[in-house]
Amino acid sequence: MSDIFQEIDEDLRRENFAKLWQRYGQYVIAFAVLVVIAVGAFVGWREYQLRQRQAEGARYAAALGLARQGKDQEAVAALTAMAPKAGGGYGVLARFEEGALKARSGDTAGAITVYDGIAHDASLDATFRDVATLLAAQYEIKSGDAKSVIDRLAPLTAAANPWHPTALELTALAQLKAGDRGAARATYQKVADDLTAPQGLRARAAEMIAALAE
Repeated sequence: MSDIFQEIDEDLRRENFAKLWQRYGQYVIAFAVLVVIAVGAFVGWREYQLRQRQAEGARYAAALGLARQGKDQEAVAALTAMAPKAGGGYGVLARFEEGALKARSGDTAGAITVYDGIAHDASLDATFRDVATLLAAQYEIKSGDAKSVIDRLAPLTAAANPWHPTALELTALAQLKAGDRGAARATYQKVADDLTAPQGLRARAAEMIAALAE
């Protein structure tokens, strides 16, 4: 008797499955096709990204090769062309390298422009933007307006900013350029008293304090 009930139960299951498949089978097939397409697209995109990164790495290496050969203008041109198109880290590296090469070739204004572009690029991590600000300030101290440098560095001098010791040292240099020895000495004192600052930087600040006291 139990075998009869089991057969009936299996027949009902088969009948229900057939009805369900007749009603929803096309959707199941469509979903399966979409999954296959999505997986294929994802794999293809990953392969495309890998090829792009490899190509960017090759272009970046070629630009550095030009710089090592002393062909700074060609290297700058290659990096300038590469920076807007490259994604991820290579784009940022290309922009920093472009700024460094411009500075090395004597184009200080061009270097500052490149670093300013990085500093104001909201799509980049704050660390990159802060480093670019420091580099721009470093070159602007030599040829630019001291007050502008001080204002530029002000956000980076907060104790919570990891770059604040360096920002304070550059601020002190700008204050000296502006002729404000008292403000410079006070700023150097902040650096010398900062236990989180690198030892070399604190020692340099202490030497400047002593020199300004004379």
